[in-house]
Amino acid sequence: MQKKQNDIALVWFRNDLRVQDNTILNNAIRNHKSVIACYCFDPKHFELSRFGFRKTEKFRTKFLIETIEDLKTNLKALNIELFVSIESPTSYIKQLVDSFNITSIYLQKEWTSEEIETLKTVRASLPIEIVITDYFDQFLYHPDDLNISFSEIPHVFTNFRKKAEKYSQIKSVIENHSPEKIDNIINPTQIPTLEELGFENFASHPNSAFPFKGGESHAINRLFHYFFHTKKLGFYKKTRNGLVGTDFSSKFSPWLANGSISARTIYWKVKQFEKEHFKNDSTYWLIFELIWRDYFKYISVKHQNNIFKVGGILKKVYDWKSDEHQVLKWIDGKTRSPFVNANMIELKKTGWMSNRGRQNVASFFAKDMLLDWRIGAAYFEAMLIDYDVHSNYGNWMYVAGVGNDPRDRTFNVDLQAERYDANGKFQKLWLQETLF
Repeated sequence: MQKKQNDIALVWFRNDLRVQDNTILNNAIRNHKSVIACYCFDPKHFELSRFGFRKTEKFRTKFLIETIEDLKTNLKALNIELFVSIESPTSYIKQLVDSFNITSIYLQKEWTSEEIETLKTVRASLPIEIVITDYFDQFLYHPDDLNISFSEIPHVFTNFRKKAEKYSQIKSVIENHSPEKIDNIINPTQIPTLEELGFENFASHPNSAFPFKGGESHAINRLFHYFFHTKKLGFYKKTRNGLVGTDFSSKFSPWLANGSISARTIYWKVKQFEKEHFKNDSTYWLIFELIWRDYFKYISVKHQNNIFKVGGILKKVYDWKSDEHQVLKWIDGKTRSPFVNANMIELKKTGWMSNRGRQNVASFFAKDMLLDWRIGAAYFEAMLIDYDVHSNYGNWMYVAGVGNDPRDRTFNVDLQAERYDANGKFQKLWLQETLF
């Protein structure tokens, strides 16, 4: 075991907002006697994207605030103070480094362009002797254990899944430890309110399929509810295409997206469920979906910024349109399809949409309306509580025909409505809403 250093380490939280099963946090605790942490509500995350949408809208912002509140409490129990800022990381981290004589910074490794650029500017602002260490910690199958190089990630998901399941191991969950308490530490920072971040406060919509709060504690509560209290996990494969209610699917994605819970934690809890109760297609299918999540992350590692380009990873040329009037019809739920409209109204009112809905509205946007798929992806980025850059752009490329779907399918939204909303319950629920 490495001998602990006497200096104070800084853990810079980004999309790993948990204390349980957190490689970065635990490495800092293992290597240093004392640790502080920080989170920055980076102003860039609330600016307009090039397509005119705010990069983070009110739904995910509220969920994020709740997450940071929970993280602060959970870190405090480990003798770690969380410093929070609405300044840029470049400015604020330098302040912390200077104030606490920090020599080591720990963070989760990111690989998409905006995160890389932010880290570069932070590095440039600090003395050269500051050691910044980052680790991959978003995956179910860690890159070191995958036995597939990034350049050899298969183009078809099934090939990836079969190789991963056959040749790779999933790491155990990391146990928590506490560093030494820092005497007389003063933390005057406050977690910002919605209003301070430019939004009006709001209550969750009464019909929302995701009425849950942000934070690791709520993620763990949801897991135990879905797995052990109700045993809904055992019916997941049959119900996952549902459209109304809270329990047709696990709803883990918002907590996974900001790292409030790890994919490993969910995996090993599935295994515990299988051991204590039963194993069936549904228990496997939740793991199957976690592998899909991993796959889109590995695709983005392999293809880098191509996932944001109009031709996608296939570099295909389509005659995309960017008609603002047509885009607004899609956003406002005023297309020819009642099923698409109901899903889009649900998104606008709640920040949530089912997986089935997302596939249909995205396909309709790109294949029926022939609109530039990146505009739709940017709108999802703004609105979704569970926005994850890799899954969002991976799925949009997939349905637009520029990604990992070898069949380049088009969803027939009318047939999909008949199959998944045969009695029209979902459409009636949301089409009665008046949009302002």
